[in-house]
Amino acid sequence: MSSTGELRHTALDALHRVLGATMTDFAGWDMPLRYGSERDEHIAVRTKAGLFDLSHMGEITVTGPQAAALLDFALVGNIGGVKPGRARYTMICRADGGILDDLIVYRLGETEYMVVANASNAQVVLDALTERAAGFDAEVRDDRDAYALLAVQGPQSPGILRSLTDADLDGLKYYAGLPGTVAGVPALIARTGYTGEDGFELFVKPEHAVELWQALTKAGEGVGLVPCGLSCRDTLRLEAGMPLYGHELTTSLTPFDAGLGRVVKFEKEGDFVGREALREAAARAESQPPRVLVGLVAEGRRVPRAGYAVVAGGEVIGEVTSGAPSPTLGKPIAMAYVDPAHAVPGTSGVGVDIRGSHEPYEVVALPFYKRQK
Repeated sequence: MSSTGELRHTALDALHRVLGATMTDFAGWDMPLRYGSERDEHIAVRTKAGLFDLSHMGEITVTGPQAAALLDFALVGNIGGVKPGRARYTMICRADGGILDDLIVYRLGETEYMVVANASNAQVVLDALTERAAGFDAEVRDDRDAYALLAVQGPQSPGILRSLTDADLDGLKYYAGLPGTVAGVPALIARTGYTGEDGFELFVKPEHAVELWQALTKAGEGVGLVPCGLSCRDTLRLEAGMPLYGHELTTSLTPFDAGLGRVVKFEKEGDFVGREALREAAARAESQPPRVLVGLVAEGRRVPRAGYAVVAGGEVIGEVTSGAPSPTLGKPIAMAYVDPAHAVPGTSGVGVDIRGSHEPYEVVALPFYKRQK
């Protein structure tokens, strides 16, 4: 929300309305939920390409001689070890180990980093980084208004982008970013995304967003590119087993509780916020495994939702964190935290309590969907 309590609008707002988008309040931003059929948008990303406006994400720039040292102290990952031009998935935790947000950090230069936070947590992350910067020769800058963010995702996305840029896309690895121009627009071109498909995220100045959207739309006309809203982004990330803050990740969970302990780098030099609590969480996870995040596939047609109880033998053994119909599998699916005894793929007798009825579900390994390389 803006300081006046009004919804914020991206630079593409008028264009979304011309395209007939159904808009929704998402973390204080007025964002496109869908343009037509969310199922069609989902399938387009899986089989062809989709174009997203993600300008609600929170960009925070960290610069200065001790930028790397600050980020190593403030975040759980080894950020100083990220080479210029590369990116890393990491988390920012509270002193008690609870997850404040999951992040992507891009190293733009020797002493310049861009931290990308979830829209709902951007202010929390900005405040935490600013507070943790005390004593470091580094500057934390709120750059949320400095960028629009467009994403083109799907198997046709490299071809679409290649027709608009002379940047070395073939040399651009997954979780890397390079400066370039796309359709004449200066951009940070990142090979990242939240769909489970190959694709790119393009950080540009807001005044260039409409021009770039239109160029990408024209370049994708012959290969099935469609505009996509946040609804299909959610089903795409769910099929790909990617966590969503507020669902699979919360302040009441540590990275070890979420099965993502690998992002915590105890071996890095110096202290970092949450180190002691996270050491204890790691030890606890070894001796008393926490609930495990698993996939559930419905045997029937009823769709599970976040908060529904997972049951077995009349006992509650877990809770659904995300659920939706899966266009790719053709069945309802869910992610859920369940007791370790019921976490093995193929475990029988597991159900979801949907309004008093225990609907049968199959326990499967995540992700539900993995693209063919």
